[in-house]
Amino acid sequence: MYVKNLRTIKFGGSGVIGQGLTTFGARGASVGPLSKSLLLFTLNWLDAQLTLVWVNLNVATEGNGLMARVLQHGEGSFLGLKLAIGAFSAIVLYRCAHLPIARRGMTVVLSIYCALMVVHAATGCLALGWQAPIVLLSYFGGLPKSLFGLLF
Repeated sequence: MYVKNLRTIKFGGSGVIGQGLTTFGARGASVGPLSKSLLLFTLNWLDAQLTLVWVNLNVATEGNGLMARVLQHGEGSFLGLKLAIGAFSAIVLYRCAHLPIARRGMTVVLSIYCALMVVHAATGCLALGWQAPIVLLSYFGGLPKSLFGLLF
């Protein structure tokens, strides 16, 4: 077997040669760690703002038990703590972007926040009286349990 890139062998690399998950577009433009950190902080801020909107409209509650307790103390303390945690996470992942675990962690966290934005969009649809996204999300949410039941 001929290996073009010896970096893929060192330290348990993924072996992906060519365009990977950190590139996009036809030209393969790279997404740097600063852009990812700013996206992480922006998604964190958007999550906090949308959570406050849904809680104030009595459409949803805060899903995180600790942050729900902080929200009981006031919106300012909730927003301040949420933004501080998001900023700390974004800075740490940016500063450690040279480490493979930090790069993978950034990918995982951004994936989770993107999924959370889908949940916020479905909540917004519910607040406006459109039930179709909630039905679809509940169907997909029940799939793992159904598949597990079929297998065992």
